[in-house]
Amino acid sequence: MHTIALTNRGFSLQQCPVNNLYEATTFILWTISLSSLICGLWSRLRYIGVFTAPLLFCVGVFAMMPGLDPEYGDEPNFINGWSSLHASLIMLGYGAFGLSAITGSMFLTQDRNLKLHRASAIFSMLPPIQRLEKLITRSLMFGLILLTAGLAIGAIFLDLPDGVSFWNDSKVVWSILVWGFYLSLLIAHIKLDQRGRRYAWLSIIVFGFVIFTFWGTNLLSTIHNPK
Repeated sequence: MHTIALTNRGFSLQQCPVNNLYEATTFILWTISLSSLICGLWSRLRYIGVFTAPLLFCVGVFAMMPGLDPEYGDEPNFINGWSSLHASLIMLGYGAFGLSAITGSMFLTQDRNLKLHRASAIFSMLPPIQRLEKLITRSLMFGLILLTAGLAIGAIFLDLPDGVSFWNDSKVVWSILVWGFYLSLLIAHIKLDQRGRRYAWLSIIVFGFVIFTFWGTNLLSTIHNPK
């Protein structure tokens, strides 16, 4: 269905459909989907789909925001360039954090199976817990880099409504808090040797906090909901 949608839009435009952020994002998602399916041909790499599926879903929902798919003429039209890039990087960062939480749940499942001496832990398609721990760390690092870049772009290039400040906006304060949580988690892992089950649980808990508080802080934000 994704391929058909891209093909139809490409034929209607008589060019590759990468003229705005919606089209560029859906094209990238199609590429990731195809790569995951190709990797799935090998049983040892089939677990990769577990990581890519949540990312595809989250970014796909974000790409459907009406503001990312405006009408345009013959020239590419990336409207609200800095604002769109700011939002895209932050959402991709949250997607990476989601992958770390999913990897953490896989770590806990594999760890429990090993402690109970279940044969499924040996013969399952899940990677070893050492590799899962590395994947948690890499996802957290990637997500933190994207979140930092997105917040920096917002602070430097976006214009605020009159009478509004960054420092009294609920979404900005919440974003800085989330950034601090993930930075602390990485520091604890790298410098304080925070590992194992506690590390996996923290990656899940922090992402749970992000999911359950995201929309509330967004609704209370004067920057994201100007009057």
